[in-house]
This record gives sequence, C-alpha cells and structure tokens, in this order.
Amino acid sequence: VQLQASGGGLVQPWGSLRLSCLASGSTFSLYAMAWFRQTPGKEREIVAAIDKGSDRLYYADFVKGRFTVSRDNAKNTVFLQMNSLKPEDTAVYYCAARQATFYTLRESDYDNWGQGTLVTVSS
Repeated sequence: VQLQASGGGLVQPWGSLRLSCLASGSTFSLYAMAWFRQTPGKEREIVAAIDKGSDRLYYADFVKGRFTVSRDNAKNTVFLQMNSLKPEDTAVYYCAARQATFYTLRESDYDNWGQGTLVTVSS
C-alpha cells in the first residue's frame, strides 16, 4: 500500500490541525494504521494508532486528550485531529500501515510509510 500524508503546516500554540493519510494500491481495510513523529536528533516516536476496524485506539501519553485518530475505510484515509497544539508538538508526522488486524507500538512492525508532513507550532 502507498501512503500520502498531508495537512501539516504552521499553527499558533493552542491551535488545531487535521492530518490526513490517503492510502492506495491495496485494500485499506486490511491494515492497522499509526501516526509517528520525529524531530531532529530524536528517534521517531508513536503518537497514535488504530486497528483496522477502529475497534481499538492508542494514544501516547503526551497527546491524550488533545489528539484524535480516526479512519474512513470507504475513503481509504486515516486522520489525526490535533487540538491544543504545543510548541513541543513540532515535528514531521508520518503515517504508517501494517497488514494486520491490530496495531502495535513498534516502528519496525510497520512495512509501509508515508512521506511525512511537517507540523510547526509557533507564535
């Protein structure tokens, strides 16, 4: 499956952004999905994840209550709604897919990656 992430940009602190990740080339509903992020000099970290049927969701502690992950299998798209953004949320955000029912938290379990979209939170 090929993944195309979009929706990043510059936003002020406490603002909102919605990231999208459009999948193509395979049956999207067969894939569990995740969002990761990376800043320069740091390892990539998981932000949120969702099972292929949206039955289970995961959020990293640092985004709980602020971010929401969702998917629309009919539109082959996974979303990350980001509210109350903080400067420390500045990063390149990546969507990732694994052909399985359940998500995992390990980067190495995901075979397919989008190109990344930059989110900058600054006044």
